[in-house]
Amino acid sequence: MLKSSLGAAAVALAAVYALVVVPAEGQMTTMINGSVYASYGILALSLALIWGYGGILSFGQAAFFGLGGYAYAIAALNLGNTWAALVIAVALAGASAAVLGYFMFWGRISDVYLGVITLTVSLILYRFLNQTAGDEWTIGSAPLGGFNGIPSTPILTLPGLPDEPLSPEQIYVLAMGALFVGYLACKLLVATHFGRVVVSIRENEMRAELLGYDARLYKLGLFTFAGALAGIGGVLFANCVFVSPNMFNLQTNGQLIIWVIVGGLGTLAGPVIGCFLLLMLATFLGTVHQGGGTNWFDPNLVLGVLLTLVVVALRKGLLPLAIAGFDAIAARRGQRGRLARAADPLVCEPQAE
Repeated sequence: MLKSSLGAAAVALAAVYALVVVPAEGQMTTMINGSVYASYGILALSLALIWGYGGILSFGQAAFFGLGGYAYAIAALNLGNTWAALVIAVALAGASAAVLGYFMFWGRISDVYLGVITLTVSLILYRFLNQTAGDEWTIGSAPLGGFNGIPSTPILTLPGLPDEPLSPEQIYVLAMGALFVGYLACKLLVATHFGRVVVSIRENEMRAELLGYDARLYKLGLFTFAGALAGIGGVLFANCVFVSPNMFNLQTNGQLIIWVIVGGLGTLAGPVIGCFLLLMLATFLGTVHQGGGTNWFDPNLVLGVLLTLVVVALRKGLLPLAIAGFDAIAARRGQRGRLARAADPLVCEPQAE
């Protein structure tokens, strides 16, 4: 109870800082970077849910992230209504996950092949969109743009004011708010009967099916929800940057796996924390490198070394390590308290009758 209360308090403090303190400070660079981090954080949250709780290792979760972004840009350019485009994008990302998940789960694809299939789908989309640079590659009035993407992606507008796009500060608040709402939605989902069945399937799928649960159906539901969640991240990324084939590439998928491992597999907050920390570290290293680093200094090399050390030394991730440290400190304090009471002659311990 104490641990859950502290966790809820930590999330609440983080929400207050991100949604109140940062906008009040008015640092534009911080808010722009924060919008990008939040969109990636939602993507990390989607993989944390299906991998950590459902045991579904998707190497290509970025496919739904990119599909959400592209669907939003294309629908917004054709419809002229950004909020309708958002709904279409999230629905398409979720529907794509449902179709792909149906063939994988009803085909009884094993974990390794499932990861390969999802990664292949993501790389196929990356390869295809890179080849759509000609004028003939359009969907309605929206040019796909090839490797340049769609820089003219419309920005979400104020509700009821279609000619008033959101400012960078408002996009930041929207992105951070969506991240916290997504986190709470995942927490609630895991706490439901559906979530408990999903965890039981992860632990022992055969036993769960012998108890009458259709593992395929539960996996499909979780995979579809995570796909829609990744699509929301893609829409927010399209609003703070723009859509491009790089949303599907191997680097995005690889970073996503690393964020979850470093943050802590089996947790929801851990991968989001890992995502933020590693993105901030990459930004810092890139700034130092541009500021006159020596030739041997390379941000990717430094990140690679640090990540290798973290994965080898902290196999459970940062958040589980922090929780274990807190438990150890609490247990030590409790033990000291018991020893102090035992040594104090004025403290009378209750005697058993």
